Amino acid sequence: MPQMPALTIGDKTARLPIIQGGMAVRISMAPLAGAVARAGGIGLIAGSGLEPDEMRNEVRAAHALAAGGVVGVNIMVAIRKFKETVHAALEGGTNLLVCGAGFSRDVFQWAADAGVPVVPIVGSARVATLSQRFGAAAVIVEGVEAGGHLGTDRTMLDLLPEIVEAVDIPVIGAGGVVTGADIRRTLDAGAAGVQMGSRFAATAESSAPEAFKQMYVDATDDDIVIVRSPVGLPGRAIRNPFSQKMADGELAPIGRCISCLKKCGKEYCIMERLKMAQAGDVEDGLVFAGSAAARVHDIPTVAELMDRLVGEFAASGEGSEDA
Repeated sequence: MPQMPALTIGDKTARLPIIQGGMAVRISMAPLAGAVARAGGIGLIAGSGLEPDEMRNEVRAAHALAAGGVVGVNIMVAIRKFKETVHAALEGGTNLLVCGAGFSRDVFQWAADAGVPVVPIVGSARVATLSQRFGAAAVIVEGVEAGGHLGTDRTMLDLLPEIVEAVDIPVIGAGGVVTGADIRRTLDAGAAGVQMGSRFAATAESSAPEAFKQMYVDATDDDIVIVRSPVGLPGRAIRNPFSQKMADGELAPIGRCISCLKKCGKEYCIMERLKMAQAGDVEDGLVFAGSAAARVHDIPTVAELMDRLVGEFAASGEGSEDA
C-alpha cells in the first residue's frame, strides 16, 4: 500500500508531508501546532496579532506538546511588529519561519543567524526564484483556493508545475487541500508536501471557538465569499452579517486604528474583526476560510484527522503503478 513520503525542510524532517497552516488571529496556537507536530506533520503558530512575549511562550508551549516534532511559526510581513515578532519566535525556539503577505529580505539574515530555515509563501515563479536567491529553504505555493489573504488569481495546481521547474528547493502546495486524495494529487503534480489550513481550523485542538468551527461544518459553496482587506489584498471568508455589510458598502467608518499593519486602507480594523471571530462573535467578526471549507463536515481530533489523511492517501493510490 503506497505510503506518504517524509518532508525535509532545511535540517528538519517531518514524518508526513503535511504543514498545518498558520491561521490568525489566535486560531493556530500551541495546542494545535503541538498536536500536528506530535502526529508527524509540521505545526505552525500564527504570529500575527501576538505580542512578542506571547509569541515566545506559544512556541515553547507547542514544543512541550510536540514530542520532538517540527514546530514553526507563520508571520505576516505586513504587520507593523514584524521584526519584533520574528525575533521572539526565534528566541522561543521555532524550527522554521513561514512568511507571507509581503516579502522581506531582512528575515533571511535574521533566521540564518539563528540557524532557522525560512519558507516564504509565493504566488509566482518570479517570487519563488527571488526567495531561493535570498536563501529560502522551501517555498509554499498558495493558490486562489486558499483562505485569508490571496496573492494570486490562479489555482495552486496551475501554479505548481512552473514553480517546481523554477527552483531547486522543496515546493509546498497550499489551497483547496482537505483529503488524503488531495494530498496525493498535489504530490503527483510535483510538490514535496502540502499546507492545509481550513481542515485544521475545524479540529478539537484548534483555538477557534465552537461557533467558528461549526460555521466550517455548516458552510456550503455559496457561503464562501471574497472580501476586501485593509491590507490591500482580497481575502476569502465565510459569509456572515459582517461580510454582507462589507459587500453592500454599509460598513461604518472605523472609530480608531490600532496600527497593526504597515499599510492599511482603514475600511475596517481587520485585527479587531479577526479577534471578534476568535472570541466567538461570528456575526460581526471576520471568519477567514479556504474554498474547501465547504468540504469540511466534522470536528475530529488532530490525531484522528492525521490517521484519516494517511488512510485516504493510501486508498487513493491503490491500483496505481506504485501501489
